[in-house]
Amino acid sequence: MIRKLRHLPKVLTKSFRKEYYHQPGTLPGTIIIDENAEYPTIFLIDYNQTNFIREQIATPEECVKYLETESISWVDVQGLGNRDILQSLGKVFDLHPLVLEDVVNMAERPKIEDFEDQLLIIARMVVPKERTCGFYSEQVSLVLGKNYLLTVQEEPEHDCFEGVRARIEKGKGIIRKQGSDYLAYALLDAIIDGFFPVLELYGERIEELEEEVIVKPTPQTLQQIYQIRRELLQLRRAIWPQRDAINALIRDSGQLIGDEVRIYLRDCYDHAVQVMDMVETYRELASGLMDVYLSAVSNKMNEIMKVLTVVSSIFIPLTFVAGIYGMNFNTEKSPYNMPELNWYWGYPICLSLMAVIALGLLFFFWRRGWLSNSVAVKRDK
Repeated sequence: MIRKLRHLPKVLTKSFRKEYYHQPGTLPGTIIIDENAEYPTIFLIDYNQTNFIREQIATPEECVKYLETESISWVDVQGLGNRDILQSLGKVFDLHPLVLEDVVNMAERPKIEDFEDQLLIIARMVVPKERTCGFYSEQVSLVLGKNYLLTVQEEPEHDCFEGVRARIEKGKGIIRKQGSDYLAYALLDAIIDGFFPVLELYGERIEELEEEVIVKPTPQTLQQIYQIRRELLQLRRAIWPQRDAINALIRDSGQLIGDEVRIYLRDCYDHAVQVMDMVETYRELASGLMDVYLSAVSNKMNEIMKVLTVVSSIFIPLTFVAGIYGMNFNTEKSPYNMPELNWYWGYPICLSLMAVIALGLLFFFWRRGWLSNSVAVKRDK
């Protein structure tokens, strides 16, 4: 099987990076290290109801002594830029080669896989960008064991787990009274809740674009609408399989997920469904904005054409009069050859006639209501 591996961009508004592929015939479990990946940083949190330890460790082997106790150990690896550390991680936690491949290669679809004494959870986390409409996206892998949880993040710069870390440190809630399955739920819940601030930014931006589309649509407006639609599609691709994965975690996760935690996971599933509904709503609004933009541009063009048509209609008879008097027939040859050329007041009379024709046409257009929309558009400007 040929597996396509792509390192997804941190900022979805930028162009996609180079795509990576397994060569045909590559052994299962092959690890691909992105040359731009950050060097791994490993954090350990070990806790029970009475004790709490939080420290940074240099190698995965340093957490072995904690894994042998009854306390809950959370090992958080941030960055994937060193093959030796990742392979040591696989040995310490006795990871199946395919699990290690899925954890390291950042192109996996959110999913759940049961390996008897371990449970692999692949999720996609989004974090809003500061001061702009957009988000960072990265894969988060969770390996759940009896008394431990291993998390592997693509980037060390952004995550949404700080609230969970604070709850563990301060002993808030019931998290320190529960097992590693509750910790996995808390992290999944934080990942799902991380979608709401991102969607809030898109909701505000869509409202701004609605006003911009109606008042003053520009080609840049259309480009922004298209960009929002593409980014919302990325959000949809992230949350859709994540919802299915959480549903599978509730139903078919074996003995590692307790019945009490399954109840909490139902709430997490509801949040995922709510995120999906919001994404679909905003995608429909963005599609509607494109239709409104095209209609606004078309209406603007129609108004411009109406004004040009009115001007042309006024100048057509004036051009006709000016064309006739520009033929310069010789009145000495025939009394029918424009005797008006010899009139003393001929020129003022001709201009007055043109003015009367123009004013008469404007009055006619006004009585028919053909000038009302053009005048309204001019006042809006």
